[in-house]
Amino acid sequence: MIKVSSCWHYLGRLKSIAVQLCLLIPVSLEAQSQNGVRYEDLKFETLAFDQPSSEVHTIMEQVKVLFLEDHSLPLVSLFARFRGGTSHFSREEQGAVTAVPMLLRSGGTTQLSPDSINTLLEHYAINVSFGRDGKSSFSSLNTLTDFLDESLSIWELLLTQPRFSREMVQVWQNQELDYLRRSERDPNTMAIRTFNQLMFGDHPTGWTLRPEDLELQHLEPEALRMIHRKIFCQENLILGVTGDTTWPDILPKIHKLIASIPPCKTNLKKIIPIPVTADPGIYLVPNGLPQTTIIIGKQSQVSLGEHNEYFASQIGNLILGGSGLNSRLSNRIRTQAGLSYSASSIWSTPTEPPGVLAAITQTKGNSTAAVITLILEVLQEMVEEPPNYKEVRDAIAEISNGFVFNFQSSGQIVSRQMFYLAQDLPLNWLSTYLERIQQVSVEEVHSTFSENLVSNGSEDMIIVVVGDRSLFEAELKQLGKVYLVAPK
Repeated sequence: MIKVSSCWHYLGRLKSIAVQLCLLIPVSLEAQSQNGVRYEDLKFETLAFDQPSSEVHTIMEQVKVLFLEDHSLPLVSLFARFRGGTSHFSREEQGAVTAVPMLLRSGGTTQLSPDSINTLLEHYAINVSFGRDGKSSFSSLNTLTDFLDESLSIWELLLTQPRFSREMVQVWQNQELDYLRRSERDPNTMAIRTFNQLMFGDHPTGWTLRPEDLELQHLEPEALRMIHRKIFCQENLILGVTGDTTWPDILPKIHKLIASIPPCKTNLKKIIPIPVTADPGIYLVPNGLPQTTIIIGKQSQVSLGEHNEYFASQIGNLILGGSGLNSRLSNRIRTQAGLSYSASSIWSTPTEPPGVLAAITQTKGNSTAAVITLILEVLQEMVEEPPNYKEVRDAIAEISNGFVFNFQSSGQIVSRQMFYLAQDLPLNWLSTYLERIQQVSVEEVHSTFSENLVSNGSEDMIIVVVGDRSLFEAELKQLGKVYLVAPK
């Protein structure tokens, strides 16, 4: 315990130290603050950006391998991306397509049980991961250089000889069913699922996993193996390697890995054409919560690629709602009206449109109609009035200043370039992206909004509202036609 007298002595010493520090401060400090150069007036030479790039090799005449040497740490990372995801399979196969990548890690191999795999990964300090998206399935391996051979042998077994243990299939099934039950009570998940289904209809983008998709009859080992054979085959593969190795050293190991992956026996089906969206209107998903979740949006035909409207959409999204508190949506709804903690926007730009241009927010139930009106006003203003020069300049600066975080590791560089290669984009896409972003003009942003939004903001919009209908349904009917939707 510190005595009171000791505390006073300690404080006295602090005062003495503070006096000494004050004496050390230059007398001209005040003059410097008055007459010094302001930060706005500082001038710097333009930074030259030289993007690190991978070497591109072709193995066995068909598999692209991206390689980037990096000896900063005694680690090697490998990335495998296979064309083939939920978009390439039927609605009835969605449970199996979702299960396969996850069970490659947890389901064991034909030679090793799941417990044996876990023991080996822990013994060699190996990190492996598996995942999938709408168009591809992927895996990564990170290992110490000294254990590269052992790690590749284990990874090869996981990729090529899955066991799909019934026990682990049931474990995964129970985990997914539990997630679905919990998500049924989450208003944000309900809103997003409903919006996607209304926006894309009977198309993989609009599908959500259902309990009936997880019935064991859809997850039989042979059904899982059939999906695995269609996706995890040579013609679908792009491989990336980075870390503490050289190309002559890694080449024979990579060749052995690729040779162990069988050729594709069947071609993946073409993605189903996206049908017409639901009719514009207000779609109400009732629940008992006093807070309302709102999504307002429509399809967008802007695609990812080297054309002006893509880069303008990136800047436009930041101005609309993608830049946090500085955006128009946040300023209008949060700062001025005080009706929401946050309001944001998304402008997705897939290589094969349509994407989505949408605004998202939450508010208290009795403010629902007022917030919808404010969002529609902001969208209409984006068409009628071009953004000012400062908004565009600030959005460009935000992207440019955060650009360095795309290159924090060699692994990040390789995995990004693999994605670009899979999207038929050039490997120097990030350099191109930064250069073109910095050239976006006020007129291009305004033109892109005008092409993607009508002058009457609500005329072709789908509005999803999740909340307590008793608090706002009468007001919603004054804004437009209201459709009652069962929770998704």
